[in-house]
Amino acid sequence: MHAILRKLSEMTGIRIGPPKLTRYEKARIVGARALQLSLGAPPLIDVSNLPKDPVIIAMEELKRGVLPITIVRTKPNGEKELISAKRLLELEKSVYSF
Repeated sequence: MHAILRKLSEMTGIRIGPPKLTRYEKARIVGARALQLSLGAPPLIDVSNLPKDPVIIAMEELKRGVLPITIVRTKPNGEKELISAKRLLELEKSVYSF
C-alpha cells in the first residue's frame, strides 16, 4: 500500500493526503464561501441562470475552480503543505476519472 501512495505522490506532487479535495475540505470551503455570499460578497461567476441560494452558488464556484483558496494540510509531526484548491480539483479529474 505504501508503494502505491509513494507512486501517487511522485505523479501528483502532493505529499500530504489524497490528490483530491476531501469531503471535509469541500464542506468547509462551500460553507465559508456561502457565508461570504450571504453577507454580500459578489459572486465570481455568472449567476443569472442559477438559483439565488448562496450554497448552490458556492458549490458551482468550487466546481468551476474560480475560488482563490489554499488548503493547509498538516501531518501529526507538524509538517505542513499548502495546496491550491484549483490544483486539487484538476488532479481529482485527472487521477480519479475513469
